[in-house]
Amino acid sequence: MIRLKSMLQRILNLKDEIDSSIFLFGARQTGKSTILRQQFPQSIYIDLLDNSVKERYRRRPSLLYEALMEKAEGTLVIIDEIPEVPDLLNEVHRLIVEKKLVFILCGSSARKLKRKGHNTLGGRAFPVYLYPFVSSEIPDFDIDRAVTYGMIPPHYLAKNPSRLLAGYIDIYLKEEIKEEALVRNLDAFHRFLEVAALTDGEIVNNNNIAQDCGVHATTVNAYFDILEDTLMGYRIPAFRKVMKRRLMQAPKFYYFDIGVANHLLHRKQLVRGTPEYGHAFEHFVIQELYAWLHYTHSDETLSYWRTYTGLEVDAVIGDAKVAIEIKSVEEVLAKHLKGLKAFGEEHPQSRKIIVSLDRINRRIGDIECIFVLDFLKELWDKRF
Repeated sequence: MIRLKSMLQRILNLKDEIDSSIFLFGARQTGKSTILRQQFPQSIYIDLLDNSVKERYRRRPSLLYEALMEKAEGTLVIIDEIPEVPDLLNEVHRLIVEKKLVFILCGSSARKLKRKGHNTLGGRAFPVYLYPFVSSEIPDFDIDRAVTYGMIPPHYLAKNPSRLLAGYIDIYLKEEIKEEALVRNLDAFHRFLEVAALTDGEIVNNNNIAQDCGVHATTVNAYFDILEDTLMGYRIPAFRKVMKRRLMQAPKFYYFDIGVANHLLHRKQLVRGTPEYGHAFEHFVIQELYAWLHYTHSDETLSYWRTYTGLEVDAVIGDAKVAIEIKSVEEVLAKHLKGLKAFGEEHPQSRKIIVSLDRINRRIGDIECIFVLDFLKELWDKRF
């Protein structure tokens, strides 16, 4: 597995993004530092994870201006983990305006910058996001390994991903939550992480989660905001265009990587054909769709469709442009198509797809049945 590292090429090409300065955000261990060093080996690189460097800039942020003021216009400067010394942003601002330098400012969360009202450069740097691996980045991609252990690079490539996943949650709680004092009751937040995993891929009900965690519903909503701001998860909105059927309106929540959800749920060695595998399989495909929409700079939204009578489509792209049902079955049957058929009755112009482990691609009426690996290839080959 480790030999793959030298062969991997990430989808995100930052050279296409730097017409101006950028913030590069991504959850911990998604490979931000690696991609920056690979794609910009000749840049000026300031690593704020180096404690001696961090402390010098903390004591005197103006040192950055003094070090860079003589550099030529257009010089690229990378500052890794800029949230560690957010006061540097004032100096970055000066260097962009006065010296026309270009910056890539890297971090695992924008929350530290927003929370304390730090300079966010007034639109002079726009955000770009790096996600865990996607299937097209991995030669000999293993769907079962991805569904079980997720796609965070060190975890997918590791011989013992379970140990790394346990450490990942501990580091997140310590460094992102406790040290930044984002919550008062760390035990309640830890319980919330587990309850959020139980509802991963389900419609969010703040009141029910609040009861399970022993906190107020408003606190639960704030906790979800923290997960989104620290890039640990995202909420997928409900499709709201009502035609005939009454629709659910609350969002669904997904952790940013299925491996994290599996660890919190103590799910190991998932077996095809089980409900646990089915939930994780759905999450994985949503994870790929979410990254694809962002990497391709699509203007389309990702939502889900569900009626009050229980008919559902797992993913809707745009204004009913594409409807996708996700099933981990190895044989697609008519009973698996009820949601798509109902959606098609209200939105007949939509492309309707069921993604599954069924290897025989075919049409059933106007619904396309596509094997998951073929679907992912079509998605990332930009033929979707």
